[in-house]
Amino acid sequence: MLGKIFGKKAPGAPKQAEARANAAKNSSPKTEQKRPRKKHGQSRSKPKQASWSIEQFQVPEEEGKTRFHDLDLDDRLMHGIADQGFQYCSPIQAGSLPQTLQGHDVIGKAQTGTGKTAAFLITIINDLLNNPIEEERFSGEPRALIIAPTRELVVQIGEDAKGLCKHTGLKVATLIGGMDYQKQLHQLQNHLVDIVVASPGRLLDFQSRRDLFLDHVELLVIDEADRMLDMGFIPQVRRIVRSTPRRESRQTLLFSATFTSEVLSLSEQWTFEPITIEIEPESVATDTVDQRVYIVSTEDKYKLLHNILKQPEVESAIIFANRRDQTRKLHERLQRAGIKCGMLSGEVAQNKRSKTLQDFKDGKLKVLVATDVAGRGIHVKGISHVINYTLPEDPEDYVHRIGRTGRAGATGTSISFACEDDAFLLPTIEELLGDKLPCTQPPEGLLG
Repeated sequence: MLGKIFGKKAPGAPKQAEARANAAKNSSPKTEQKRPRKKHGQSRSKPKQASWSIEQFQVPEEEGKTRFHDLDLDDRLMHGIADQGFQYCSPIQAGSLPQTLQGHDVIGKAQTGTGKTAAFLITIINDLLNNPIEEERFSGEPRALIIAPTRELVVQIGEDAKGLCKHTGLKVATLIGGMDYQKQLHQLQNHLVDIVVASPGRLLDFQSRRDLFLDHVELLVIDEADRMLDMGFIPQVRRIVRSTPRRESRQTLLFSATFTSEVLSLSEQWTFEPITIEIEPESVATDTVDQRVYIVSTEDKYKLLHNILKQPEVESAIIFANRRDQTRKLHERLQRAGIKCGMLSGEVAQNKRSKTLQDFKDGKLKVLVATDVAGRGIHVKGISHVINYTLPEDPEDYVHRIGRTGRAGATGTSISFACEDDAFLLPTIEELLGDKLPCTQPPEGLLG
């Protein structure tokens, strides 16, 4: 794995903090937002005193590895890190955390599965703990905001945040479309929420109804910026960013799987003297994934899929298809064949998608059929197989797909079907991976 730090050297943390403070003081203030004064309470939640010590979380030093112990993190956060079983930083964490914990803005290039979510969550949580608000606060005024493109990804980030915040007293709220607005509003009104994780559309809903105000945001995270572009969310994200404090007065972290000219242009607009950290695509945990490509005709694809799913080594599987109609037809055929499976796609209601994903996590479903957009936020331990029923048109999506298995040191298997309609997509995938994919005929018996 190779982590690289690029770009001009940023000034030291005190200098940058001073620059932010001066810019905030000298800039013309935003127009004061008139708002109803809602329920308020203590400046922050008081965590329960737990009899835990960092001495209970021993991690040996290893050459070439950065421990979370080495980052001088708050003990309450370290307790959450210990609960999650994190010991050593991944390359994106080791590259970014020493910078972000000092207050620097960061532009990070990293694929899913590299640990970037924990990197920005640890930054946020540690900063909020080190800089408590003593004066009176009001509901609907988060201190940190994380924007992500898909509902599943928002939910996953929210769950990760709650796990890391378990012993801190910090409150997390997740806001996504397709779910009951009043229930989500309840999160904001019953607690002084510190961290909001949201999809762009639903976040704007809350702002337009004056249930959420972003002028107190101290840390802003824009995750999967390239996917935001692909999905047409950038105009919405621009509106959201404009409603937060000026870039000199907040810390901004932007992550993207690719650095296109559009992504770089946006990062220049939204960040202040950033440090750029790039994790090469080949650093994605493909070493733990056995990648196979089966040459198969279009008419034999379903038979091959069905026979693969009957193999004893397939404990749980995600099947990816490019279009909603493909996922729907596959889901119906597999159900008729008696296979316990669920479907995740944009045409499925959000509450149904959430229940399906939970059933998959709980082992009630063996198989998920998903599109790329719906599959972005799937972080489930122990997925044994990923099957690309159709090869993705964007090679980056191939990396995201296979990253659903072989996680956290476990091994997994990726099987891709290449037929006459999509085999031409293989060269661009291989170019991204920097390696040839083994293409073979399916093993004898799987087409019987």
